[in-house]
Amino acid sequence: MAKPVILTLDDEPQVLNAVGRDLRAHFRNDYRILSASNGQDALDALRQLKERGTPVALLLVDQRMPEMTGVEFLAEALKLFPDARKVLLTAYADTEAAIASINKVGLDYYLMKPWDPPEQNLYPILDDLLSDWWATTPMPFDGIRVAGTLWSPTSHITKDFLARNRIPYQWLDLDKDADSRAVVEAMFKEESVKLPVVFFPDGTSVIQPTIMDLAARAGLQTEATAPFYDMIIIGGGPAGLGAAVYGASEGLKTVMIEREATGGQAGTSSRIENYLGFPKGLSGADLATRAVAQARRLGAEILTAREVMQVRVEDPYRYVSLSDGTELGCRALVIATGVTNQKLDAPGVSELTGAGIYYGAALTEAAFYRGEHLCVVGGANSAGQGAMFFSRYASKVSMLVRASSLSKSMSQYLIDQIGATENIEVLTRHTVEAAHGKDRLEAITVRNHDTGEERRIDTPALFLFIGAVPHSECVAGIVERNSAGFILTGADLMLDGHRPKGWKPQRDPYLLETSVPGIFAAGDVRQGATRRVAAAVGEGANVVSQVHQYLRTV
Repeated sequence: MAKPVILTLDDEPQVLNAVGRDLRAHFRNDYRILSASNGQDALDALRQLKERGTPVALLLVDQRMPEMTGVEFLAEALKLFPDARKVLLTAYADTEAAIASINKVGLDYYLMKPWDPPEQNLYPILDDLLSDWWATTPMPFDGIRVAGTLWSPTSHITKDFLARNRIPYQWLDLDKDADSRAVVEAMFKEESVKLPVVFFPDGTSVIQPTIMDLAARAGLQTEATAPFYDMIIIGGGPAGLGAAVYGASEGLKTVMIEREATGGQAGTSSRIENYLGFPKGLSGADLATRAVAQARRLGAEILTAREVMQVRVEDPYRYVSLSDGTELGCRALVIATGVTNQKLDAPGVSELTGAGIYYGAALTEAAFYRGEHLCVVGGANSAGQGAMFFSRYASKVSMLVRASSLSKSMSQYLIDQIGATENIEVLTRHTVEAAHGKDRLEAITVRNHDTGEERRIDTPALFLFIGAVPHSECVAGIVERNSAGFILTGADLMLDGHRPKGWKPQRDPYLLETSVPGIFAAGDVRQGATRRVAAAVGEGANVVSQVHQYLRTV
C-alpha cells in the first residue's frame, strides 16, 4: 500500500518550510509529507490522491490565508477524505475561529504558533491523532479498481476478464458509491461519462481499456520472447494447458497463446466435482491457476489477450499471425481453441447482453443479484454447475431446458444435487422467446413446447449455456473441418481407406493430427471429442507424444 499522506497548507513560505521540516524529521518513514501554499492547489492534490486511491491521514492547515481560510479548506477537503484527521494552525487572535470550527468541520485539534519544541508541542499530539486514524479507518484496496455500473456491458467485459485471469480487483459501483461517482464525473468535466474507468496501483487510470491494455498493465505476459518454437499451442483451456505442461516437461520449447483467459470454458465453472484426485471438487479457476503455475515452472511461455488470426504452412514449418501483425513460427502446431456458447437468437437478447444477459457462468456478477429470481438456459453440465452456484445467492433459479429431461446431457451427480436444492426449479421443454428491458434486463418471455403456452418471467439476469460453437476460424481453409466447424483428425480423415487430399507422409494421420501434417487438434474443438475436463487434459497430454513422433520424421 502507498504511504498515507500528511498534507500541510500555509501561505507563508517560512512557516510552510518549517512545519514540513519538522514533519519529515519525525514521520517520513511511515508517511508521505506533501505541502501546498494555497487552498486550490491543496484541493487539486487531494483530488489526484483520491483518484489514485492513496489514503490521506492528516491535514495540518493554517487558518488565516487570503483566498480561502483554513476552515473553508477543511470543509471542502472533508468531501474527499472524511476520515482524515484535521488540525488547524492558529495565531492567538484566531482561537475563537478555531473553537467554532470544532462544530463546523469536526476539527480534531488546533495548534498555536509557534510549536517549538516539536518534541513537546507537535509530535505527541499528531502521534495520538494518527494512532486513532489507523485504528478506525479502513485502508483502501491496494490494487486495480474498476469503476462502472452493473448494467454497463463494457464494465462487465472488464470485470470478467480480470476475474477469469485471477487478477484481484475492487469493484466500485457508481450507482451506489457517491464518492467514486464524484471522482469519475470530475474526470470527464463537460463530456459524457464513459465506463468503465480502471484505476491502477501506480496512480494512473484508463477509460474503457482494451483487453490487451488490461493484460499488459496487470502484469500478464503478452509478448513472445522468441520468434520460433518447437511447439505453439493455440488456446489456453484444459487441452491447451495439458499440452503446455507435457510439452515443456519433455523438453519442447513451448508457447501457448490464449485470446482471453487461461482455463477456457472450464475456467468459468464454479465447481468441477468429477475431476480425478479432488474428492471435494475444485473450481475451474483453481484448476487453471494450478495448471498455469505448473506449465510456467516447467518452462512454457503463456501469452494472454493475444488472438491468432491466421495460420500458414511453409514446410517444414508452421506460422501463426497475431492480431497486431506479429508472426511466430514453429515445428509443430496444436489447435486447442475449444468452443464457446452459441448466441441466442431472440428479440432483445443482443441489445441487453452484458446488461443482465450473460453467456456462460459470469461468476463476477452472481453476488450482485442476491435475493433475486435468476434464470439459466441450458441442460448440460456447465448449466447445472452454474445453477448450483447461483442458488447460493438467488431467491430462486429457474433452469430452462429445451430437452425433455436433464439426463440426456448432464452428469447424474449434478442432477441429484439440483434435485436436492430447494430454490432451483427445472422447466423442461422450455425456451426463451424474447428478452425485455430498456437499458437492463427486466423480464423474459418463455414458451412451453408441450402446451404451446407463453408466459413472462420477471428476472434481472439470464445466464445462457446453449450450444457449442468451435473456435476454428484461424485454420479455415487450412485443415479439414466438418460443416459445424469442428476439426477432423485421425481416422475421421480417412475416406474409404484413402488419406486426405494433399497428404504427403507415407503413413496415416496420427490420432490427433489434422489433414495437414504437423498441425494437431486437441480438446473440444476436435470432432468427436468427449466434452469433459479430464478428457481434454488427457488429449493435451496425448498430443505431445504424437508431436514427438511427427518431429522424429521431419
